[in-house]
Amino acid sequence: MDVLTVLPSSFGYVIFTYLYSWIMLGYLAVKVGAARKKYDVKYPTMYSDKEQMFNCIQRAHQNTLEVYPQWLVFQTIAALVYPLSAAVLGAIWVTSRFSYAWGYYTGDPAKRMNGAYGYIGLFGVIFLSISVALQLLGVF
Repeated sequence: MDVLTVLPSSFGYVIFTYLYSWIMLGYLAVKVGAARKKYDVKYPTMYSDKEQMFNCIQRAHQNTLEVYPQWLVFQTIAALVYPLSAAVLGAIWVTSRFSYAWGYYTGDPAKRMNGAYGYIGLFGVIFLSISVALQLLGVF
């Protein structure tokens, strides 16, 4: 069975969303690497006792990594049945992680909430995943 005949044709948009998320993760990682040099925080130290700004940059990346696996699972489940909706919701979530990080990069952790709109994307794909599960169970 050819995967191109199994997946909906619009799943290609979802793949582009995954690629967009890879760019976002790379960007956040590069920012942490640059901050390590700037603030002289050596590996394997995760956080600095002296440099709050480094901690903000590191935390933006770490928090994204903490939620990323769950997002990937729900994004994929939702996309199997609702590829266009999942792609849009995924793009919202990924874009929000940039806003979240840029807020953190100000040095004021409260400004990370500039990315709170990402919950639309995250909860959207969770909701769609629940819909897929209910359909598979014949409930919906």
